Amino acid sequence: MFDRKASDGKDRLQKIIAERGYCSRRKAEQLISNGKVKVDGVLVTQLGSRFPADCKIEIEGKPLLTLSESKGRFVYFAVYKPVGFICTASDPQNRRLVTQLVPPKFGRVFPVGRLDINSEGLLFLTNDGDFANLVTHPSSSPDKTYEVTVDSRLTRDQIAELQKGIMLDDGLTAPCLAKEVSFSIYGATYDVTIHEGKNREVRRMMEHFNKNVKSLKRIRIGSISLGKLAKGSYVELPQAIVDRIKRDCELRKAQNSQSKTPE
Repeated sequence: MFDRKASDGKDRLQKIIAERGYCSRRKAEQLISNGKVKVDGVLVTQLGSRFPADCKIEIEGKPLLTLSESKGRFVYFAVYKPVGFICTASDPQNRRLVTQLVPPKFGRVFPVGRLDINSEGLLFLTNDGDFANLVTHPSSSPDKTYEVTVDSRLTRDQIAELQKGIMLDDGLTAPCLAKEVSFSIYGATYDVTIHEGKNREVRRMMEHFNKNVKSLKRIRIGSISLGKLAKGSYVELPQAIVDRIKRDCELRKAQNSQSKTPE
């Protein structure tokens, strides 16, 4: 059967919610049945209820943008991912998602790159696929800096080895920068700046030297730092900052292209 718009110009509520990018229709049906959805301030629990496509919808007390408000509008966020959140838009195990750190009124967003579940720190969220590709593609992605605390100090030779590149299971790492920030009898903290995006790269580099990683936090992506952003919070990036990130990535892409051009 085709889900055609009724002659009165109204659609099923679950269809409207899905079209605004909040979730799937099935998930929308669950939210409606569980009493989580209001339309124009009125609670709706009856599946199949029909409304105009531009109606005002609240899910768990948070408003959704209408299609006219969100159409063609890209959004960009910097978030502080806490430990325990995963960098996907959905999860069959119902674990906490980084996308839940941004209010649903902005519509569906997705993470740019990833941080593993046991790591924290700076992450971008957006609905702009071109921006995400530019920031994550190896030819244009910016450097990323991590604050990593391990159970004992690295030797000077080990730091030098990191800066030259070390052999992991999936190949040689690119040269990185490693700077000791502090140390005590309980361990040591380093700022490690990498360009690659290999899975769990910083953790595996430390494990290569038999170091136990006590904490790992991403504190910078290119020119954007975590700063004073509170854990679990977000900030919408101004267009000027987004444009700067794009310029930096395009410059990196051009530099990489020139370095590969034969003389």
